[in-house]
Amino acid sequence: MRKRTLLSGAVAFAVIASLGVFLGLRNNGPLGVGPSCRVEAGDSAGGEFRPVTLDPEQMANAATIAAVGIRRAMPERAVVVALATAFQESKLKNLDYGDRDSLGLFQQRPSMGWGTPEQVRDPRYAAGKFYDALRKVRGWQQMRVTDAAQRVQRSAHPEAYEKWADEATVLAAALSGKATGAVACALRDKPVIRGAAAAVGLTESLSLDWGALDAVTSAATRQPSLSLNVVSDRVGWQYAHWLVSHAADRGIKRVLFAGLEWTVKDGEWTRAPAHEATTGRVVAEVFSDRDG
Repeated sequence: MRKRTLLSGAVAFAVIASLGVFLGLRNNGPLGVGPSCRVEAGDSAGGEFRPVTLDPEQMANAATIAAVGIRRAMPERAVVVALATAFQESKLKNLDYGDRDSLGLFQQRPSMGWGTPEQVRDPRYAAGKFYDALRKVRGWQQMRVTDAAQRVQRSAHPEAYEKWADEATVLAAALSGKATGAVACALRDKPVIRGAAAAVGLTESLSLDWGALDAVTSAATRQPSLSLNVVSDRVGWQYAHWLVSHAADRGIKRVLFAGLEWTVKDGEWTRAPAHEATTGRVVAEVFSDRDG
């Protein structure tokens, strides 16, 4: 009787496991695989770090933190420090809670003069305030990542930031445009915004992160898109990687630059059709009202 009971239990377990795999395949593709972004880039000395995998929300926040730093002419090292800090404080999530009154990506406290609750939960504002504070730290450029971050944050765990230094270095290298096709996102959910509204919203978001841009928006067409003129490949990859990073929240389905394209269908960078190769400009297409 005991042997029969054990056998029955094993059979039941196998059936349940098989059902779970089936549902996983049916709903999300391979089991355990969901929307995610993969970032691969070496450091400034040419070394290689392991790829970094983030969800779309984390990726979008990382791209905004980097863009704010670049716009303020902060060196790449500052972006590394900022990203490592946000990794530790919030896992790159824009939190509406924290220790005491801490909020947002950097867990900044309104009661300590960082801004209003609404301000510190604005990723652009929060990143700007972090960079402002970092600028005031004498010699931060020569400090370890964790020491520079600690001089700004005054954390009870001053060594905690260092464990994110490698991930932050990879992200900073990619988002600063040093690497080609380094940010690739695989997305499965249908966009919440599309058509003309998506094209206009994308232009506004870009301007908020990057400032005034040499851009042309084609909203009233069958394929709404945005075209950005760029002065160099590095600047082009800054924008291209930002666009892929924000694909989920801005309804972007395709990005083209320097003979390569990223599509939401493939989730990675591949060679673009020869007749669509772009020179000196980055093109982003958003989902149209006709897309499924």
